[in-house]
Amino acid sequence: MSVSTSVPARPKNNARIAAVSGFVGSALEYYDFFIFGSAAALIFGKLFFAPGPSAMLLSFATVGVAYVARPLGAVICGHLGDKFGRKKVLLLTLLLMGTSTFLIGCLPTYNQIGMAAPILIVALRLLQGLSAGGESPGSSSLTLEHAPDRKRAFYTSWTMSGIMFGIVLSTLVFIPVASMPEEQLLAWGWRIPFLASAVVTVIAFVLRRLLEEPAVFQEVQAHDEVVKVPLVTLFRHHWVTVLRVTAMSLFTIINTIINVFALSYATSVVGVEKGLMLTVIAVANLAAVAMGPLAGILADRIGRKPVFLSGLVLQMGMIFVFFAALTTANVPLIFLTGIVLIGLAYTATNAIYPAYFPEQFPVKVRYSGMAVSLMFGLLLAGFAPVISELLIGGDKANWGPVAIFAAAACAVSAIAALTAPETARTPTALLGLKKAGSRLHAPSAPAADKVAADKVQA
Repeated sequence: MSVSTSVPARPKNNARIAAVSGFVGSALEYYDFFIFGSAAALIFGKLFFAPGPSAMLLSFATVGVAYVARPLGAVICGHLGDKFGRKKVLLLTLLLMGTSTFLIGCLPTYNQIGMAAPILIVALRLLQGLSAGGESPGSSSLTLEHAPDRKRAFYTSWTMSGIMFGIVLSTLVFIPVASMPEEQLLAWGWRIPFLASAVVTVIAFVLRRLLEEPAVFQEVQAHDEVVKVPLVTLFRHHWVTVLRVTAMSLFTIINTIINVFALSYATSVVGVEKGLMLTVIAVANLAAVAMGPLAGILADRIGRKPVFLSGLVLQMGMIFVFFAALTTANVPLIFLTGIVLIGLAYTATNAIYPAYFPEQFPVKVRYSGMAVSLMFGLLLAGFAPVISELLIGGDKANWGPVAIFAAAACAVSAIAALTAPETARTPTALLGLKKAGSRLHAPSAPAADKVAADKVQA
């Protein structure tokens, strides 16, 4: 492996800027993405679809539509990010998300334009999906490549904390909106969270312009080693890793089951007030925001696998406890189980993957590998609310199959993680190379990494 000293010096504050930008940018972008989920659970069935028993099912399906578009967004953004740089693509995804979200707030309803209403909302949801397909993989890859070797999980965890904070923001915005008189809510109140995304987009765009490309990517560009078609290289040399990371990401169905299906189930079946259930989700996700960096610190000290797997095992048990608590309508118990499930169990796994998943791939295909693998896994998460609605089979008390479905997805993630290499002690320049099987695909190692690289190769 050649060693070069031409890598631009990495400013000490670059990692912090990347982490802060990852947090704020992800929070603001995923605020846009997740207000749609809240609206789909509470409002869109009445606004954009013909009245009838299938309206709620169709509303849930619009949530999943974005997850269909995410793999395509992952392919496009991953290709552009590995060829032209992470920063440019992250600015593009932000503008796409902000524009499509704002336009959703401007849409006429089914009563105004008939079938054109669901068609338009699906089209804009697809654009949200394209943007989301490149957001977290790009932010994670960029932050990872800026971070010190021994603190990668800590710095990248801020991207995921930002996403969870975006859920908090979107949920908090909907608490006063959902409490409006229904006539005002359906007439104009529901539009407010979507139109507010214009301000959100401007703030995030200004912040992201402060970012620089990581030194390890600049090294690849400087030596003209950028892969012409990253996707071809990815599937030719790293297809096993793609399959593994896809399976590892299936646990994310917990997110949409709680934030979308459980929200609808609790309010329409159990009888929990909308504002109260939204508060439960906001508090649980706020706990996740705080716990994410702590999980990152732990993963940097003891390794990725122990933290990742512990979270999965805890989720498999807590999903049953949470739904059992929901059926009791016991508010303190719902709060407690929600915080443990989302704030502790889910976060232990969720906060680690922004480091653990891209660490499985070398720098030349890292953005593409992370994006494609994660988004294929998230397809199941996107349709988890629809699948859950079908699993209850019309019996509103029949939540058991939904919990089994969620636990099974976590079990698959755990099995896949057991086969993955531990990456906590691998230097950034060597990530993904041992399993790649060839030094032909290795980037030139920065001089600062040479000693560590020699130790790993030995």
